Amino acid sequence: MQTTGKLGSQKRPVGAALLSAVLPGAGQWYAGHRRRALVLLGVDLLLIVLAGLAYFNQLEVVKAAFRPDVLVGAMLGNIALLAFRLWAADDAYRLAAQSGRGRFTPLAGVVLGLLILGPHLVAGYYDIVHYDFITTTFAQDEVTTTTTTTTTTSAPAGVASGTSASSGSTTTTTEAVAVEPGPVLWDGLERLNIALLGADAGVGRRSIRTDTMIVVSIDPESGNVALFSLPRNMVEAPLPVEMGIWGCDCFPRMLNDLYVAGIESPEAFPGPQDPSVNAIKGGFGEILGIPIHYYAMVTLEGFVGVIDAIGGVTIDVPFRIVDETYPHEDGVTIEYVEIEPGVQQLDGHLALAYSRARRHADDYARMGRQRCVLNAILEEADPVALALGYPELAGVLGDTMETDIPLSRIPDFIDLLPKIDQENMISIRFIPPDYITASTSSGNIPDVDLIREHVQIVINSTPDEARTILGIDSLDDNC
Repeated sequence: MQTTGKLGSQKRPVGAALLSAVLPGAGQWYAGHRRRALVLLGVDLLLIVLAGLAYFNQLEVVKAAFRPDVLVGAMLGNIALLAFRLWAADDAYRLAAQSGRGRFTPLAGVVLGLLILGPHLVAGYYDIVHYDFITTTFAQDEVTTTTTTTTTTSAPAGVASGTSASSGSTTTTTEAVAVEPGPVLWDGLERLNIALLGADAGVGRRSIRTDTMIVVSIDPESGNVALFSLPRNMVEAPLPVEMGIWGCDCFPRMLNDLYVAGIESPEAFPGPQDPSVNAIKGGFGEILGIPIHYYAMVTLEGFVGVIDAIGGVTIDVPFRIVDETYPHEDGVTIEYVEIEPGVQQLDGHLALAYSRARRHADDYARMGRQRCVLNAILEEADPVALALGYPELAGVLGDTMETDIPLSRIPDFIDLLPKIDQENMISIRFIPPDYITASTSSGNIPDVDLIREHVQIVINSTPDEARTILGIDSLDDNC
């Protein structure tokens, strides 16, 4: 028998290259060059330790992923690791070829290419997609809103002695200023308030109507979350003293026209940001009696794309939804939509229809369904689904979302995630008959004092206490 090589046996160069493509150094060991193999395996061990540290510090890794400089470094590291693996595979092949047999076939080349290039191409693609998303979607400058609220308090009817609640008159003064990034925004802040808007905008639509308006209020210390839903047909809503050009010292039209009013009448909404953003943050803050720190708006197409990117949502539909003349999100098509009762897996189009359909119902039923879909999105957004659909998700949000949340603050938001108890969120819809003083042909006039009083009860109580005081069900009970 013919024998060659250090170990007296013939080695297959392609096999050695494949081994080092998977684990640099393994091919060198196979080829009989143990000392070189140990050096390369030592490098592998170091990389594995670093990967382990990243696994056990996932929150810090996610925070770092929202730093452009880290993403640039990750791309350079990806290229360096690719070069290391290419060299290791080539070196193993050459070492084994000195005393081996076999030939390099096209199939072997394809397999080697997939093993070596494939993971790095995928990682590079994700890196580029994410870098583009975070640098083009989030704001680059910080803007804070300072609001001073003076409230005269007394115990509201039906509140037990010893329970803290707010009522009476409230005066709110709002001032927004641009500042440089500094300490965590919510250091010492009692609540972090974000306006979430669903915009009825797109091809074939006359304007940007924000038919979905929800303010998310978060207690940074406890993680308690409240959802305040504002109806689109609220009229004569108050505005901050420095805003408005109308004789009523209010916004006379329906509230879902407030954003477009900033486009039509920019002089009515002075401030450091775009007039439409000033209008939303100032107007919502005045109605609720709290400052609005940030906003995020997604169009109909964006809503559909987000849900499709995470693989759809599961909704327990309480009763049959039918709309014979449902306006498709393309702004042109009219279609028949029917969603049967029971647990349903809805794609983006049907989930949007479930949220928007109001034929045979009203705006207030639709508001309830919107909260349920938002809750379902949070439940469906598991890490695997997000990872698999991330390129599509980032592309959709990059094209259809606008926000003033600064990129520098995203790590602060990520720090809040472990504190938030999704199962204990409290939700209030400010709808008739409780929260209006009168109805007109244009819409309903809000009872601003009562709205502010109930907002204060929610933010100054635990979710269970607030639910008891206000007599409302949990979000899970309604969904």
